[in-house]
Amino acid sequence: MSSLSYFFIVVTLFIIPFFGCCAKAQLSPNFYARTCPSLPTIVRNAMSQAVAREARMGASILRLFFHDCFVNGCDASILLDDTATFTGEKNAFPNQNSVRGFEVIDTIKTRVEAACNATVSCADILALASRDGVVLLGGTSWTVALGRRDARTASQSDANNQLPSPFADLSTLISSFSAKGLTASDLTVLSGGHTIGQSQCSLFKNRIYNETNIDPGFATTRKATCPASGGDTNLAPFDITPTRFDNNYYKALVARRGLLHSDQELFNNGSQDALVTTYSNNPAAFSRDFAAAMAKMGAISPLTGTNGEIRKNCRLVN
Repeated sequence: MSSLSYFFIVVTLFIIPFFGCCAKAQLSPNFYARTCPSLPTIVRNAMSQAVAREARMGASILRLFFHDCFVNGCDASILLDDTATFTGEKNAFPNQNSVRGFEVIDTIKTRVEAACNATVSCADILALASRDGVVLLGGTSWTVALGRRDARTASQSDANNQLPSPFADLSTLISSFSAKGLTASDLTVLSGGHTIGQSQCSLFKNRIYNETNIDPGFATTRKATCPASGGDTNLAPFDITPTRFDNNYYKALVARRGLLHSDQELFNNGSQDALVTTYSNNPAAFSRDFAAAMAKMGAISPLTGTNGEIRKNCRLVN
């Protein structure tokens, strides 16, 4: 995943009394139990194949889900290609040449359509795939609530305005998450999605060359593949185990080895220092809280009932 904005992320563990999650009660883990009982197996098998081919794909799908949910809710709008009537989210600044995994979702959708025609939304497929990607990389599992429907439009300007920036300070990040009904603690635990994946040099170049709250040895290591000029698309891992879902991300923050400015903001003499320290020492607490936070993330403003549609092709409105 590339950035906490430029970052990630279903399930229903409890009722959330917040306007952004008001449709959550209509979601259910058993939504497709009768209409598409093979759905979980189809998604898990496809994700197993994708992660076996490229372990990074687990992180990419998680980030794709986060970027979907953070822009007008978890409605698969990020999957839509541009059309004559709207410019979609794929080429928004946080997503352009960065978000990936669309082909994996296409593959899953094709298999699901073959088994259960015109039944399962792309939004729900993405929700399931993100959970499975985490599990396949050794992370916690959670019950995914289902019943979302797919958006009929997408907005590049909304993606540019609503996704948190990897250059943001803590107060701005907290405000961005608050606007989605998520707390500062949710921000800190969902940022832990960066325990898997990589980021592009352009997003952390300023940090390693100009910031002072950084371990000098870490900065030197990152500079080897992220030159002061050029190399903007070169990749570096968020922590030392980029294909294993663990708590090393938080250990890195405590050691001042956060890759992005937004990462290190979580441990920089601010309100989240204590929680970062807890997660760095207690992987079980991180896993528990991550699952609960994914519940809230996945319940942001879903389209349900007769709203939206069930796309036949995730890239196109019916």
